[in-house]
Amino acid sequence: MMNRRRFLGIGGGCIVIAGVTSYALSDRRNLVRNDLRPDPIPRLLLKKDERTILYLASLAPSGHNTQPWFIKRLQPYHWIVCNDQTKWLTAVDPTQRETMLSIGAFLQNLEYAANNLGYACQFELKAKTNRDEEVMEVRLVNADLQAKYDTDHIKQRRTMRSGILPVELKQEDVNDLINKDIDFVHFIPPKTAAYRHLNEQTLEANKVQSYRDAAQKELANWIRFSSKDAEKYRDGLTPGSMEIEGFTGWVVRNFYGKPNVMKNGFRDQNIEQVEKQVATSGGWFVITSKNQSVTSLLETGQRMQRLFLKVRKKGIAIHPMTQILEEPSIHQGLNSAIGINEPVQFILRTGYLKNYPGAVSLRRPVDWLIRS
Repeated sequence: MMNRRRFLGIGGGCIVIAGVTSYALSDRRNLVRNDLRPDPIPRLLLKKDERTILYLASLAPSGHNTQPWFIKRLQPYHWIVCNDQTKWLTAVDPTQRETMLSIGAFLQNLEYAANNLGYACQFELKAKTNRDEEVMEVRLVNADLQAKYDTDHIKQRRTMRSGILPVELKQEDVNDLINKDIDFVHFIPPKTAAYRHLNEQTLEANKVQSYRDAAQKELANWIRFSSKDAEKYRDGLTPGSMEIEGFTGWVVRNFYGKPNVMKNGFRDQNIEQVEKQVATSGGWFVITSKNQSVTSLLETGQRMQRLFLKVRKKGIAIHPMTQILEEPSIHQGLNSAIGINEPVQFILRTGYLKNYPGAVSLRRPVDWLIRS
């Protein structure tokens, strides 16, 4: 997101000088998921298993961490997973394609979490378009399951932007990660023409998007600079999730706001950081779908999440970089350039990590997800 070493230069030396003493007397670390206090008295009389399953489902990834879902609870263990229009990213996702992919990831987490507690999921599709509010009806039924999914994989999943090593993924790791999704998940190794195209066009798309005011304003609206706002909203991008730590993180939390995002210095630093990111990776994963239908997008979101939940145990990072797909002028010619015919839905930078930190992105409490 930003070049942390140069970040202080935007604010000017006066912030640094004035801040040294204050830093010693105030919060020195980012607000992260484990810091969130649980609601002392839950508002809703949810069953314990319902609360656990829905929380784990909510740990799915989404663009700018908008968490574009809510739940209509019809009866205990009988819900409708819904599309939250207030969380749409209209500047970068005008068709709500990414919204459906995110809800697909939510559904995959939900199924795994239900499985862990001994429930099978009965799904019934409700949505006909990406903009329909009611997406999927879900009933949970007790089941005698032979194997239960380890939900620690869901809790520990994390997007990593930095620290990815320029070492090509081992073929055995690629095979294990793709497994049965070989028709839809494609690995693009380094030193290939497709790899170079993705590097170059990801950078170009970020240049376009960073200077497209509507997209930049939308980004600004989802950055929770202060710990106060982060705890209030429990969504969006925080300094912690953007990997801005230490004194720089403190400056961001206390001195930055939406107007800074619209300044050229902020935009240029984002582009500079992307240039460094695409220069170091072990390859790209590209995930395709059969078509652009709601069913296909939801299935593709589930497919991406299954991949994402496998990588940590191998010390492999995934960094979604979707800008090529969000900028029509850059998107044209993508398929022919990388040799793939089917619709591309995810472009994921990947590679090995030396150290894999814990999850930090915030989540709204389960009670906030429930609507009548």
